[in-house]
Amino acid sequence: MTQILIDGLCFGEGPRWHDNQLWLSDMHDQKVLKVAPDGTATTVVTLADDQPSGLGWLPDGTLLVVSMTKRQLLSYDGEQLAVHADLANHASWYCNDMVVDRHGRAYVGNFGFDLHNNADPRPAEIIRVDPDGSITIEDDDVMFPNGTVITPDEATLIVGESFGRRLTAFDIGEDGTLSNKRIWAELPKGAVPDGICLDSGGGIWSASPTSNECVRQTEGGDVTHRIELDRGAFACMIGGDNLYVLTSSSSVPADCISRRDARVEVYDAPYPAAGWP
Repeated sequence: MTQILIDGLCFGEGPRWHDNQLWLSDMHDQKVLKVAPDGTATTVVTLADDQPSGLGWLPDGTLLVVSMTKRQLLSYDGEQLAVHADLANHASWYCNDMVVDRHGRAYVGNFGFDLHNNADPRPAEIIRVDPDGSITIEDDDVMFPNGTVITPDEATLIVGESFGRRLTAFDIGEDGTLSNKRIWAELPKGAVPDGICLDSGGGIWSASPTSNECVRQTEGGDVTHRIELDRGAFACMIGGDNLYVLTSSSSVPADCISRRDARVEVYDAPYPAAGWP
């Protein structure tokens, strides 16, 4: 049976398990929230004129927030928002999810094209932002880079290519550079990877909005678990013994704002979380 941790959201994205709470962006409500295990939600910060997406933390505890349409990476020290890096001249279209490693290096994806106005799909960039705010384009041929994870040994970054219907891996150099691009797994027929998370059993969970499910695969593509849902799954994160799945009946901004039916659903996780985020 589905357990609902919280509902009434506009559109949840970028879930992270941090300080024993679930953090997420309520994208179309322009807020970053943290949700306690009992479902109590607290607004951490509001973006007055943009939508938040991917979340992460610098080593000193400073929160990093993707500011989507401005194509910026913001920092929040608990009191003030500041621009950590301006990606407007580097990202092809709106920025979305990211992963931040233990050194504070952020790997940020973007749409690549105007999704909501039905533009033709085209490749996008994975952009690395170092802790000092310096910017490097690591790859410019990724089809809608979305959810991203880093393995516990810090050797591999894996990104969900939503419009490529695959999980793509890179080797990570000591300086954070990416190389040796390869397919980690193809998604099952009808499924696409939106948000993803990694577990200690070596599996990756992909939230799939097109097939209304959350699917776990191992390297090579074998499917080990599937959770069928009655609506689109857009992101997922493991915290403790739980798999948190962010769901919504739509991703169209106007629908999300008017319906406010997005929620966080809770399921048993067969393995604990591993790596980053």
